[in-house]
Formats: sequence, structure tokens, C-alpha cells
Amino acid sequence: QVQLVQSGGGLVQPGGSLRLSCAASGGSTLDYYTIGWFHQAPGKDRQGVSCISTKVRSGDGSTFYAESVKGRFTMTRDSATNTVTLQMDGLKPEDTGTYYCAADLRGPCAVVDGRLLRLFDSWGRGIQVTVSS
Repeated sequence: QVQLVQSGGGLVQPGGSLRLSCAASGGSTLDYYTIGWFHQAPGKDRQGVSCISTKVRSGDGSTFYAESVKGRFTMTRDSATNTVTLQMDGLKPEDTGTYYCAADLRGPCAVVDGRLLRLFDSWGRGIQVTVSS
């Protein structure tokens, strides 16, 4: 497992932008991990938002986005800083909730019927995003 440290988040008006970051502590290299972002709205289950597969160990580095965020959210890796970011543009009130990054060594993003599975070993503590006027 890897310790994940999340940053970013906050309060933004509808249509605004936020940038979430997920970093590894303890010397782990995130390039080796498939990374996912999950959103938990108040009173609802945690849902996969996006995922980026590892490029190492036969991974292809591909990305997945849930239909609800396609065209608005962008997930990228920065190997130099050992972080993965989720750029969130065009935010909507329904994007409000807690966002979690997650990491796993076992393989690429696991998507079934358009949904990202929660097959991740390591999870960040979560960070709050509030979209409200």
C-alpha cells in the first residue's frame, strides 16, 4: 500500500474550476500505480469519476472518465512531482461532495458497464468540494 496525500478542493461557484492533487508519501512512485478519483455526494455511495492506468508493467496509461464529467474533468500525471491531478472545470452543484484518490498496483483501470470499480488498495482521506452560489 501507498500513503496518499490529497490537496485542493474548497468552495467554488457553479461554472468555476478547482484542481485536486494526489501525492504519495514515504517514497513510493505513483507512476507504478493505477490511480482513480472517486466522488461521494452527501448521503450517496462513492462513485468512480476518473482513472489513469499505469504505463509500467504492460499498462498503457489510458484514462477513463465517467459520463457525468467527460469534457469537464481532466486527469494527469506529473512524474517530476510524483503527483496525479484532477482538473475540474465547469463545476456543477451536483459535483459537490468528498473526493478520494485511490491507488493500486495490480493492473489498469477496471471499468464495467461504464463504471469504475472500487478495486484499489490504497485510499486518500478525502477532500471536500462544494459547488454553490
